Amino acid sequence: MLGRAIAIITARGGSKRVPRKNIKPFMGRPMLAYAVDAALKSGLFEEVMVSTEDAEIADVAKSCGAAVPFFRSTATADDHATTYDVLREVMDTYGRMGRTFDTICCIYPCVPFLKAETLVEASKAMSSADAVVPVCKYPVPIEWAMKIEDGILYPLDRAAQMIRSQDLTPKYYDVGMFYFIRAAAFEAEGTMQSKRTTAFVISELECQDIDTPDDWRMAEMKYRILNGNA
Repeated sequence: MLGRAIAIITARGGSKRVPRKNIKPFMGRPMLAYAVDAALKSGLFEEVMVSTEDAEIADVAKSCGAAVPFFRSTATADDHATTYDVLREVMDTYGRMGRTFDTICCIYPCVPFLKAETLVEASKAMSSADAVVPVCKYPVPIEWAMKIEDGILYPLDRAAQMIRSQDLTPKYYDVGMFYFIRAAAFEAEGTMQSKRTTAFVISELECQDIDTPDDWRMAEMKYRILNGNA
C-alpha cells in the first residue's frame, strides 16, 4: 500500500519559547524519542531519519535508533523555511544518493502522544488517497467566534450565534503531528497536501501544540492521563 516509505522527522535546533524543546526531557525521555519510537515500532518505513542542523539533536536521534545520514542546510534551518522546503531538501539529497521512496511520512518532533498504531491506522487511508492529514474536531462551532475591540466583545457573525450547534457542520483543524503523502504527488503538485487528501480524525486528548511552557505542562498532564498515572 505504501511501497517503499520513509519517515522524515523534522527537528531543528532553534526553538525560542521552549529552548531545546526537541530534546528537552519529557516524562523522563528526550522529546524526540517519542516520534522516533512511534515510527520505528510501526514497521511501515524502510528508513526513519531525522532532519536537523544540530549535532546534539543528531546524537540523540541516533541513540534513539533513527538515521541522520546528512545535516540540514542553513537555508532550511532558519525561521522562514517551511516544512515543504525541509522535505524537498531531504528527498533531493536522498535522490542524489541513489535512494528513492514511494511514500513520505513527515513527523514533527514534539508528539509524545503519537503511537505506532496511530501511524498504522492512518496509513490505511492511503488506499484511497494520495495524502493523509490528522485532524481534530473543533470543540465548539467556529461560527460562534468572537473578537475584542477596544475592550468590547463582538460576535464575528451575530446571526450565527443563534444557530444550534447540532445544526452546524462540524469543522476540523490540522493537529500538526504527521503527514503522509505519496512521493509522486509531492513531486507533481509541490505541496504536502495533494488534491486527493483525506483526513484521519484523532481525539483532542491525543494532540497538543507545544510552543510555550504552559503548553508543555498541559502535555505532561495529558500524558499522565493517557498513561494511567495522573
